[in-house]
Amino acid sequence: MPDAGVGQGQRRPTEEETMRLIKPALMAAAVTLIGTLAVHAQGLDEIDPEIADRVFNPELLDPMQPVGPSAWRDWKAKNPPPWTIGYASSYAGNTWRAGAMDELQNEIIPYWKELGMIDEVIITQSNLNDSTQIQQMRQLVDQGVDAIFVCCSNPTALNQTVAYAAENDVPVFSMTGYLTSEYAVNSSVNYQLAGYELGRWMGEEIGGEGNVLIVEGIPGTSGSDSQDRGVRAGLETFEDIEIAGTVAGMWTDQVAQGEVQRWLATYPGKLDGIAVQSAAEMGVLRALAQSGRSEIPITIGGELGALCYWRNNPDYVSAMFHVWPPQNDIQLIWNIMMRTLQGQGPKMQSVLVEPIRMTYDDIASLLPEDCDENNPGWLDVPKEQWGLDPAFIDEFFLRPADPTEYAAQ
Repeated sequence: MPDAGVGQGQRRPTEEETMRLIKPALMAAAVTLIGTLAVHAQGLDEIDPEIADRVFNPELLDPMQPVGPSAWRDWKAKNPPPWTIGYASSYAGNTWRAGAMDELQNEIIPYWKELGMIDEVIITQSNLNDSTQIQQMRQLVDQGVDAIFVCCSNPTALNQTVAYAAENDVPVFSMTGYLTSEYAVNSSVNYQLAGYELGRWMGEEIGGEGNVLIVEGIPGTSGSDSQDRGVRAGLETFEDIEIAGTVAGMWTDQVAQGEVQRWLATYPGKLDGIAVQSAAEMGVLRALAQSGRSEIPITIGGELGALCYWRNNPDYVSAMFHVWPPQNDIQLIWNIMMRTLQGQGPKMQSVLVEPIRMTYDDIASLLPEDCDENNPGWLDVPKEQWGLDPAFIDEFFLRPADPTEYAAQ
């Protein structure tokens, strides 16, 4: 019986002939493999392995979080400073956005203008309308801005606009959530990790059993969806915990208060805890008080009013989690943006940091006894404690340097 592939009367090729035939294919495969390995060696593989293992643990990382090499590694702004920056904000209706905007207008802009590095920051608001935000971003590009940053946006809706900006030599930076475009540079807490810690803490806080209500942020945004996925994963580690329901608090106290009140009015069972995405905890606390269930523990984030409530009720919960201090969040993306404009070369698409866990003693040392439970502000944590240590940020750049010194060059 003839060998497969060799017909009757045909001669089997010699080993030398076979190698001559397949050598081009082997060489092509080798080149492809080397190229793949070279790309893999960029980005995540270039940062400190301890940071990579701790903050980019694949088991606690949103599977859509971009962690490949940045498209802006070898780029530098086409214009010298002072630069014009666009801030295409998606929403302005909660205390977090107000805190970030205050930091931008009263701290960041005056400081970097004095350094001579920015001329103007053009701010737009889209009120959660993707089409409006897309239009505003394209207008910013057409106006000639040098860079754009956005906040908390839909992870995919802006991608074509981000590509349009890149075609015009304008990088786009996303804080408090990621954009999946290969041309975006992102910064935030690892929200899935943060959500997991919140879910695990809630499970332990209620003794490993009971019914928990989940209060999401703004569904459809990466920050909300990543954190929600983590919360559920954390709760699922307890066999005797049931998710009693889910409402969208929209990261807004007034919205969360109304949604939780309506949910409580129709829920006949026992509720043991509420996992809340900040900024909505004050609204949830008010809803519980009005329903006569103030003893139910919730997850507390950075809202000063909620922290003051805990300050005045020491036995209420055992810890808080600061997932997104607005002052630090906007300072971090601004630092990354300035470094990129200066040609420092971001190694990868996302710069992630860890959430901060604090105890009652921590809060008691930061808030006075006469604090105000209606305070709409946010706890400001030390910059170096949350992602703004220069040595930490340096890890994510190929040519790191103090960005405040650039104007003197």
